[in-house]
Amino acid sequence: MSASSSFTLDEWKGDSPPRAAEIMQMLSEQGLSAYRWSNSPGDVYSAHSHSFHKIIYVLQGSITFVLPLAEEQVTLNAGDRLELPPDTLHEAEVGPQGVICLEAHNGT
Repeated sequence: MSASSSFTLDEWKGDSPPRAAEIMQMLSEQGLSAYRWSNSPGDVYSAHSHSFHKIIYVLQGSITFVLPLAEEQVTLNAGDRLELPPDTLHEAEVGPQGVICLEAHNGT
């Protein structure tokens, strides 16, 4: 697990990433409700922030998050988890295979 003042990254170390049902169960045990979303290769999210704590698990593909104020960049692959505290400015670009994620919010 890698932590910064602006995010927490938990890189998947297993042979095969967890299935969506396993992640949903784990988030449910933490009192969180997740939803699934996906994007096409090369899709871009411009810089923005949220008023809530954002938790993202990548199920398939990859996505790179840029945190401009922290001058950091992280690429998430299948099984990786990223947590962004409220008001964390971030932007993202989807990898060449597209991406499928589960996302949950804490503090909404």
